Amino acid sequence: MFKTSVFLLLPIFLSSAEPSAFGAGKIDDTTPYGLTETEKQILSTKKALNTIEEKTFKQLSRVESIQERMDGLQSIVEGMNEKSQSYAIELKQLQSTCDLSQSEINDKVKTLEERTEQLKIVLQELTQLIDAINTNYVSKEEMNRLIDDINQFKSSVGKSLKGTATNSGSAATGLSSVEISDKAYAYYKQKEYDKSIALYTQLIEKNYKPARAHFMIGEMWYYRNEYTKALGYFKESAKLFDKADHMPTLMMHSAVCMEKTGDIENAKRFLEAIIANYPADKLAKDAQTRLNKLP
Repeated sequence: MFKTSVFLLLPIFLSSAEPSAFGAGKIDDTTPYGLTETEKQILSTKKALNTIEEKTFKQLSRVESIQERMDGLQSIVEGMNEKSQSYAIELKQLQSTCDLSQSEINDKVKTLEERTEQLKIVLQELTQLIDAINTNYVSKEEMNRLIDDINQFKSSVGKSLKGTATNSGSAATGLSSVEISDKAYAYYKQKEYDKSIALYTQLIEKNYKPARAHFMIGEMWYYRNEYTKALGYFKESAKLFDKADHMPTLMMHSAVCMEKTGDIENAKRFLEAIIANYPADKLAKDAQTRLNKLP
């Protein structure tokens, strides 16, 4: 059990270390680190969905813009058609009545030809716009395929996460939480880390001593030299229960993880906290030795 001074100092210390050291595992950070496998899968899915949302928004904006241009051109075409028809009727009347001179008729014909040429240009531009839409924009079929791809991705993520909890853990079927915990620890002692992690993951899902389970998974990543992963689990363990008997070891290994990943300042803070909060613990001497070697 900790002394009263420990209870007061430890939360303050952890709070000061939070921005860098125990900032691991924050999915919303610009450059997240120390993520668990579940958090990595969630982050990957989030990025894929954001990409599709952004692409879809851009496509809709561009289509709306082109649709406005097409509507405007359509109005021009309709107006020119009306004028062309009007000129055609006028010419027929002129031919039947011969009210105008030949030069005046020629002027009317020339004007009609100019209108017709303008109509051809507008129609050509409309055709080019339609071709651009067909070439550059996502069709309904393509969008459906994109959605199918995302659904398949989400399905595979779900299976992967489920597999993480059940792989090598099928032997735990029908066992109580206490029995699973004992089996997980036995695998840990045998250095069969994959099997042990799978069982401790089951205990986290069952909410059976989750602080201890997170710590044990963090330990296994620590011994595998996966320091950022270990920090993520250590952080979660400390958040769940910062009065656990494994806290001195958790803080020492967190300090090592920080040192290995280049976060020297926070490594020093954790070592100093061990010395201040656990002076009678054997790790306090190790912490002082390690602190003396840091720059």
